[in-house]
Amino acid sequence: MLIYPLSWRGQQPRAIKSNPYLFFLTLWLCPFGAESGAHERRLLNDLMANYNKLERPVINESDAVVLTFGLTLQQIIDVDEKNQLLTANVWLNLEWTDVNLRWNESEYGQVADIRMPPSSIWKPDILMYNSASEAFDGTYPTNVVVLSNGGCTYIPPGIFKSTCKIDITWFPFDDQNCDMKFGSWTYNGFKLDFQLKDDEGDLGTYVLNGEWDLLGVPAKRNEVIYECCPEPYLDITFIIKIRRRTLYYFFNLIVPCVLIASMAVLGFTLPPDSGEKLSLGTYFNCIMFMVASSVVTTIMILNYHHRLADTHEMPDWVRVLFLQWIPWFLRMSRPGEKITRKTIMMQNKMKELDLKEKSSKSLLANVLDMDDDFRPSSTLPHSHVHPHHPSHAHPQQNNGGFIRVSGSLPPPAEDVSSSFPPGAHRELSLILKEIKIITDKIRDDEESAAIENDWKFAAMVLDRLCLIVFTLFTIVATVAVLAAAPHVIVT
Repeated sequence: MLIYPLSWRGQQPRAIKSNPYLFFLTLWLCPFGAESGAHERRLLNDLMANYNKLERPVINESDAVVLTFGLTLQQIIDVDEKNQLLTANVWLNLEWTDVNLRWNESEYGQVADIRMPPSSIWKPDILMYNSASEAFDGTYPTNVVVLSNGGCTYIPPGIFKSTCKIDITWFPFDDQNCDMKFGSWTYNGFKLDFQLKDDEGDLGTYVLNGEWDLLGVPAKRNEVIYECCPEPYLDITFIIKIRRRTLYYFFNLIVPCVLIASMAVLGFTLPPDSGEKLSLGTYFNCIMFMVASSVVTTIMILNYHHRLADTHEMPDWVRVLFLQWIPWFLRMSRPGEKITRKTIMMQNKMKELDLKEKSSKSLLANVLDMDDDFRPSSTLPHSHVHPHHPSHAHPQQNNGGFIRVSGSLPPPAEDVSSSFPPGAHRELSLILKEIKIITDKIRDDEESAAIENDWKFAAMVLDRLCLIVFTLFTIVATVAVLAAAPHVIVT
């Protein structure tokens, strides 16, 4: 085979015929190229002349082909938690010796190695047992590098999709172990023996994953003997150990949840009069359960805050719980009033005295021997009335402003021996009635204001109680979740 310069193509025969020295010059300039191509072609022809790719390449039929198995992990493409699948870019590294592919380098122009397609020579039928790929075998059939001593190196790259049991108990602080189990589909351990190239997979060219940290790829050789067969069946299992990166979930899941919960807690610090309190709680109700609970308590607080004496009467249990004991427990007090156990007891005692005082007559009514409601103090007959006492008829005021005595009894005659001047009893009755109307109005206003203030203070106490309870719940829940996780290192 002669190689000519590219500019000579189409003119070689005429140039050589016209100048014979040019022919020898060409042989002198291109001897190596011509000899190399011829030696490799001759080598391939000699090797494949009597080669049978179905023949197991061993000298003794009882020997096993020793296969050295290695793996290079290039990239973790995807971890599908829902379907429990791991997709990875992997290079396999298979090395074995083929006794039928040996040659003497000196006989073939020092050719030390050749490349051959895997379909033309014997190669181990290695498959990944737990493959989930549609084609099952995801490798690309690259050429096999064959050395002069018969050593064969086959490094097929591939996208491997394997089954992986995903445990998300500690999500997002979880670790996953995904197995890639390789073995021969037809050869047992007596025909094909597996040996590990390294105890771990090669990570020299690994591309970092944005969601998962790679902890390691340890490998182990397994030998299983089934009851049906005496032959051992071998496999090589690479365990891809990965840990979820918590930085992404920390800032996109944990931090928003904590902020939302904190804002729900801080919502109780807003004044009950502000409408934003309920609006803020309503918004967070759509996000999490704790915010929904804050809405319920906020509505209760607003309900308490806007209650009036004319529409609601404070029950005794609300008064005791929200006006006495819970404020004392939370160290709350009204302006100018400090709530202690002693003051609580005194308030209860004063309440009993007030009830007794309301059941007794006023001083002026006692002087006039009349009830506060202007009813007769006794029901004795007129003939038995004490001369100093007035008639027991009901005095009423007509439209003219005078007292009209109801009943069939005539008005009693004035007793000259009485200590009151004539007509004084009637005038005092009118004065007492006017004073009672005024005092009742003032008393009613004061009682209404006191009841409204009690409801507002009860709402304030409930607001403070919810603030403390939700704060403690948020802190305890967050700490409990983080403490229960196997690792909380943010990476």
